[in-house]
Amino acid sequence: MDRDFGLTEDQREILAAVREFVREKAAPAAPGYEEKHELPRDLFRRLGEMGLAGIPYDERYGGAGQPFLTYLTVLEEVASGFFSLALTLSVHHLSASGLHRFGSDSLKEKYLPRLCSGEWLGAYALSEASSGSDAASLRTRADRSGDGSSYRLTGSKRFITHGGEAEYYLVMARTGGEGPSGISAFVIERGWEGFDFGKLEEKMGWHASPMRELLFEGCQVPAENLVGDEGEGFTIALAGLDSGRLGIAACSTGLAQAAFDAAVAFARERSQFGKPIIEFQGLQFMLADMATQIEAARRLYREVGRLRDAGGDYSQAASMAKLFASDTAMRVTTDAVQVHGGYGYMQEYPVERYMREAKALQIVEGTNQIQRMVIGRRLASS
Repeated sequence: MDRDFGLTEDQREILAAVREFVREKAAPAAPGYEEKHELPRDLFRRLGEMGLAGIPYDERYGGAGQPFLTYLTVLEEVASGFFSLALTLSVHHLSASGLHRFGSDSLKEKYLPRLCSGEWLGAYALSEASSGSDAASLRTRADRSGDGSSYRLTGSKRFITHGGEAEYYLVMARTGGEGPSGISAFVIERGWEGFDFGKLEEKMGWHASPMRELLFEGCQVPAENLVGDEGEGFTIALAGLDSGRLGIAACSTGLAQAAFDAAVAFARERSQFGKPIIEFQGLQFMLADMATQIEAARRLYREVGRLRDAGGDYSQAASMAKLFASDTAMRVTTDAVQVHGGYGYMQEYPVERYMREAKALQIVEGTNQIQRMVIGRRLASS
């Protein structure tokens, strides 16, 4: 299949450059970073130098002014060679998108050029220990000072990708009463007094994507670092998640493609009973299903990306794309391990890592059970 089907000539040229970078730099470096549990900051900076850290943002802020679909196709390509690097780019965008859409001009001028260039790395802070899927029940507070010049943040955030590594944090905190209307969004910088980090989380996979708890103990945030208006934070958070779900769909597709390519290569080389195992019909059927699921995931997320670029209502479709693509990644990576037989369970081959990486895709940006709720509620109300 032509993986660039339906893309413009400009988009194909960008992907050609990304493929070269992934083939020559990112993919060979991936095992080492994963083994060291180290963020690939140098590779992320290289993406910034290539103009890929701010693909869909206005050129006046250092962005590339490209369609959102272009960003998604880049994510898929990076994920096919080094998943954690693609995740870094996806979370970076998730944190910058709220500022780009809702922030004041002065706030955007201050932070977006550093984010778009890759000089600064972004993190998105919504989840808390007691509020994962029920994000609207978050407890972190932001109390305004008497003279209105600042907010005092107290509380904590859990499972924050890039925690301790990022310079820029988009943080949701409660400025009012209970429920979504009491939540606001803030930009917070690493190094501010009263802002610290918990221990590094030990995870099943995504070892080159560090995750830490954020700790706020009276952190003073200037009032001008409020993104949008007070009480608008949950709207900002959900808008980011809609885009983020498309990012996860693209990453899922790239990871599934990597597992499929590895399975096909192994099946061509491995011989049993006097011939390559790819010639056995049972295995061919498995590979055919894998290829079909990947192609369906790719076409789904790209069509939703086009819908977003056209200004359409893409929220439900984004949930569908995230749900389908991440479930596909889990199925395909599991089947890739099966194709490898006993070798698939060994760290000598990458497919066991792909399977571990795929599992979390069904959890982040809203679990797949939450996606089904989102889709079901829209169906019930239509």
